[in-house]
Amino acid sequence: MKHAARLVHFAMPIAIIMAFCYAPTPDLHGETGRLLFFHVPLAWTSTFAFAVAGCCAIAFIFRKRLQLEAIARFSVEIGLLFTILATASGAIWSKLSWGSFWNWDPRQTSIIMLMLIYLASISLNASLKDHPSRATIVSAYLIIAFVTLPFWIIVFPKIFGSLHPQSGSLVADFPTKISLVCSVVAFTLLYLTFITIKLRLFLLYNDEAHIQ
Repeated sequence: MKHAARLVHFAMPIAIIMAFCYAPTPDLHGETGRLLFFHVPLAWTSTFAFAVAGCCAIAFIFRKRLQLEAIARFSVEIGLLFTILATASGAIWSKLSWGSFWNWDPRQTSIIMLMLIYLASISLNASLKDHPSRATIVSAYLIIAFVTLPFWIIVFPKIFGSLHPQSGSLVADFPTKISLVCSVVAFTLLYLTFITIKLRLFLLYNDEAHIQ
């Protein structure tokens, strides 16, 4: 992760240039359709962040390393930031497509549920600040949240027939595809950069001791 900060300085400008200059104007919504190059990567990165949190929580339960629990917590915080931005950009897309910012489409509902689930983990962590088993309890909660992640991301929208377009249906030509891929990579590197910075700050004030 230590090289992500260097790579993102190149990847993000390239992704922005490709989104606005290389990719053709989308047939749907015209120039405003370029929101695709930001909304999709934000949604992807938020899901990736929550998945990382779940995996680190599982690893912490077995290895009891404070660093793993810290990465899980930081990943939730960053994931929530990206989720909020994805929701905001999705609301703009909703306005363009359906005439209103919010329609309680299954995709919109599922992302709100994810926000509430992971906000609860932050609240739980704060309420157990001085509890000796805080890290274990929060990690257990994140594992449960991780198990439900596929349901909210994949199953729930399919059950209720979401009107949310699939990204593949909006990406037909090669310039659009490669621009979207570059944007996804750039935002993933941005996430890794945030994690690296937060982890370095954490390690300045904490020892990598094992929690009994």
